[in-house]
Amino acid sequence: MSLELENISMSVDGQVHIHNTNLTLKKGTMNVLLGRTSSGKTTLMRIMAGLDVPTSGRILWEGKDVTGMKVQDRKIAMVYQQFINYPSMSVYDNIAVPLRIMKMDENEIDAKVRKTAALMRLTNMLDRKPLELSGGQQQRCALARSLVKGSGLVLLDEPLANLDYKLREELRAEIPKLFEESGAIFVYATTEPEEALLLGGNVATIWEGKITQFDETAKVYHHPNNAITSRVFSNPAMNFLNVEKIGNFIHYGKNEKITARDAFENLDDGYYQLGFRPNHLELKRHSDQAIEFSVHLSVTEITGSETFLHMSYDNNTWIGLVHGVHDLEYDMDLSVYLDPRHIFVFEEDGDIVEAASYTKER
Repeated sequence: MSLELENISMSVDGQVHIHNTNLTLKKGTMNVLLGRTSSGKTTLMRIMAGLDVPTSGRILWEGKDVTGMKVQDRKIAMVYQQFINYPSMSVYDNIAVPLRIMKMDENEIDAKVRKTAALMRLTNMLDRKPLELSGGQQQRCALARSLVKGSGLVLLDEPLANLDYKLREELRAEIPKLFEESGAIFVYATTEPEEALLLGGNVATIWEGKITQFDETAKVYHHPNNAITSRVFSNPAMNFLNVEKIGNFIHYGKNEKITARDAFENLDDGYYQLGFRPNHLELKRHSDQAIEFSVHLSVTEITGSETFLHMSYDNNTWIGLVHGVHDLEYDMDLSVYLDPRHIFVFEEDGDIVEAASYTKER
């Protein structure tokens, strides 16, 4: 079983929503579409479902061309962030609807409904009507209805956004196991890099209608192939610094430089872009190799266990994320440190070079 998108594109009134896309999703896999709001995730899922017909290209399901086939003729399920339930039916009957359409035996229906309801923490609410539930409970009901029918393709568009934190964490762990056992192809759209990492499987990073990388989730996170992918897969946003390599040195900022070592010794002279995640900036030097930056702190945000630092460095706006509560003054200068092992190096056009080690010039 596989879903293949071959040279798929989508334009509306002359505006490109999805650029030329090739993607193959295999049986029993979980595939996360990761991108910011309006990046094209929902449009791509609607094309997969058959709700929208692509401008060009074709969709293959188990080798069969299903481009243009009506959604009701496909064995799929789709759940949106905005929950959809039948208000006149009980929770039990809402979940049972697709099974009854399939004319399944009532005993089997009952077993499947109760098993799925237990996973969604709905067992004590099966006799209630959707309007008697909280918003999060209504979404759990809609999610249960999609899970119960065992579709070959399940599309979930930010389905946990309305749930409380504890339940979201539990379901993030349970949902992949459920689909792995069912053998379905699972496509899950999210704006949150943390959610993609927790779900695991594969991830496709999307930026302005383009899939910038598709691979195993951990691999994409640790080895992005370009600056855009690294930006998508970082929350808060990845920080960047333009540098120039001249001879044995990397020049940056205002007349600062570091010695190019390891892989960077063989780089051609020229301009590059360094990228590093906010959580890798530190307030203390923990390594002799750490690079020191003198920054101007504009704002701090304390979340309880972490502190966000909004800072500027040589016309660059950076964000730092440090553990603990740090009572720092606004509008002040301070030093932050970066372990060079956490640096990504990109060409001027954004393609990845590779990480390297540096020695701060004394």
